[in-house]
Amino acid sequence: MRVFVAGGSGVLGRRLVPQLVARGHRVTATTTSPAKLGLVQRLGADGVVMDGLDPMAVGEAVAVARPDVIVHQMTAISPAHAGKPDIKHPDRWFARTNRLRREGTDHLLAAAEATGVPHVVAQGYASWNGHPGGSWVKTEDDPLNLMAGTAAQAGLEALRHAEEAVLRAGGAVLRYGAFYGPGAVDDQVELIRKRQYPLVGHGTGHSSWVHLDDAASATVLAVEQKVRGVFNIVDDEPAPASEWLPHLARCAGAKPPVRVPVWLARLLAGDQAVAMMVDGRGFSNAKAKRELGWELRYPSWRQGFAKELA
Repeated sequence: MRVFVAGGSGVLGRRLVPQLVARGHRVTATTTSPAKLGLVQRLGADGVVMDGLDPMAVGEAVAVARPDVIVHQMTAISPAHAGKPDIKHPDRWFARTNRLRREGTDHLLAAAEATGVPHVVAQGYASWNGHPGGSWVKTEDDPLNLMAGTAAQAGLEALRHAEEAVLRAGGAVLRYGAFYGPGAVDDQVELIRKRQYPLVGHGTGHSSWVHLDDAASATVLAVEQKVRGVFNIVDDEPAPASEWLPHLARCAGAKPPVRVPVWLARLLAGDQAVAMMVDGRGFSNAKAKRELGWELRYPSWRQGFAKELA
């Protein structure tokens, strides 16, 4: 197939494009920087510079590529786009990413409709953001936590917009867990080594993780099978922060994380950090494994962290 990967030079795109190429697909991958065209081409794709917030640019790029499927992986989370990570103010830190998930999604869907692209696969999120209360592990049928009234709400609402728009168009949304793998957790590891990434309270909040290569392989399956609906793309072991954070520190060769009370964490790091560490709900991958036939190379973050940070 001809596959158009919007955001092909990002951390996931750099793992996804080679997998698509290896399976015989013709890939067009976008980047916002002319300097990254060489990288995209080395991955095996036809590279194109595109601003996902420019509807004319998006429409032209899709029309030229004539894809059979569009894969939406556009974000602007890297320091080059978003500046220094600011978990206390995710509405500011993710401002451009939120626009890409709203306006960028709409531009891609409009281009798909205009050029007759029959299938769209889009990036979602499923790490700690299951609705609080009830089971610590959520399925695709459970509601998400929108954190109404906090600085995190804008980003979580943008994710919901992308999901709803893509599902209305008959596409698929892959709710990826927290990424780890090449280039994905460098900023977190740096903070851990400086002992600036503490455990909050008792660390009871659950998160789900996924290695970039496993996220990419699930995406390839969703493309090839032209699936519709929502799929949680996470590993087999949702876990509380009290388990995964000390393990990540050990794998990084760092001292154990310090522990801070909830009130202090809320003051210093904001509501999202507290929700993740204290009330987070992880996710089940049973549907993706059953319906996609997805097999994980890294079934647990336990082995994956150790492998990546060895």
